[in-house]
Amino acid sequence: MKTIGLFCGGFSSEYDISMKSAQTIYDSFPNEYTLHKIQVTKDEWFCESETSGKREKFNKNDACIYFEDGKIAIELAIVCIHGDPGENGKVQAYLDLMGIPYLNSSAEASSISFDKYSCNQFLNASGFNTAKSTLITKNSGYDAAKLIEELALPLFIKPTDSGSSFGISKVYSSESISKAVSDAFAEGDAVIAESFLDGIELTCAVFRTREKLIALPITQISTENDFFDYDAKYNGKSTEETPAPVGEALTKEIQETSKEIYEALRLGSVARIDFIVADGTPFVIEVNTIPGFSQASIVPQMLKCAGIDLLDFWRMILEAEVNS
Repeated sequence: MKTIGLFCGGFSSEYDISMKSAQTIYDSFPNEYTLHKIQVTKDEWFCESETSGKREKFNKNDACIYFEDGKIAIELAIVCIHGDPGENGKVQAYLDLMGIPYLNSSAEASSISFDKYSCNQFLNASGFNTAKSTLITKNSGYDAAKLIEELALPLFIKPTDSGSSFGISKVYSSESISKAVSDAFAEGDAVIAESFLDGIELTCAVFRTREKLIALPITQISTENDFFDYDAKYNGKSTEETPAPVGEALTKEIQETSKEIYEALRLGSVARIDFIVADGTPFVIEVNTIPGFSQASIVPQMLKCAGIDLLDFWRMILEAEVNS
């Protein structure tokens, strides 16, 4: 039996969401594998017993879980950390150093995809449509009037390197930019100012089997909030319709574009690509290499729509990744 470390938690505002995603994976994983949930915090990495609740130490020096009567070595890993240090590839880099294979995109692909500005620049140079954007660093500063001239109002201010929807603001006036930038810097080390795209939001998940890439049924996201923020995402202020009621032609275009992006970024396992379709043209707005996987998350909804149960899904992922 393979012993798998399911890395969850993390340093970001999405710690609790990561734990919910990990629990769904834990509950729906093939029983021929043994999963240990390894919680990652800034203070310690530990494995909490499902029965006793006792914390067992995970030793980063040898990638083993230490119990009172011995230790267990991790042979394979799944990183289920939204944000730092999982979605940005840091845990994957650690696993590479330890020689432990994992069911995720590589450290390099994760790092590029996680940084919104770098990812958009890469995709735009590769021929994909993205929103106009400008990078703001703590050293560079910014000119509010110039941002408005380049991007128009309303515009979005976002942390470039945050896996959650915290720190994102939709800005309608020059006077609001300063607070929006400050809020974004509270969640990340750099900030992206991005033009507003007026359209419908669609998302598509892609995963690799041993034979081919599969693009799942696409989802249309609508919200009663001003945009798809954290409140809309996790507090029931949005609706997600799968399959999206957008017609066969646009559905196929989103699915094929998602697969092309998956290949261009050299992603692994499952990834979800988000789009805004404005005036009939799909624009990439985000690439999620570790999409949410709780029962309420979008990818499980897509799998259900496709008639793929979670157990079979993970078997396909394992067959593709472990035997590659």
